[in-house]
Amino acid sequence: QVQLVESGGGLVQAGGSLRLSCTASVRLFSINFMGWYRQPPEKERELVASITSGGTTYYADSVKGRFTISRDNAKNTVYLQMNSLKPEDTAVYYCRGYRPFDKSDYWGQGTQVTVSS
Repeated sequence: QVQLVESGGGLVQAGGSLRLSCTASVRLFSINFMGWYRQPPEKERELVASITSGGTTYYADSVKGRFTISRDNAKNTVYLQMNSLKPEDTAVYYCRGYRPFDKSDYWGQGTQVTVSS
């Protein structure tokens, strides 16, 4: 069973920065798609950023230019660097790993990010 463990959430003032980490219990290169999702209070979960094993990245319009996703296969870890944080970035952030060839879908437990105004 693959496990994804997130860390790095917390409370930060608007304009500040946080870096989230997601460490997998397996070799990261075996997971084609890694993504960061978030779920604000009383709202649906949304994709924030993703990165493929080939390095292709995607960002939601709301975070472009502020967030950066990266992966370190040697450490089996995916990062989300979040800069210029806004109160509307407040949410529980989840890490997801997906392997299309067997449709394996893994989620972390979530980490809370709170941005105060």
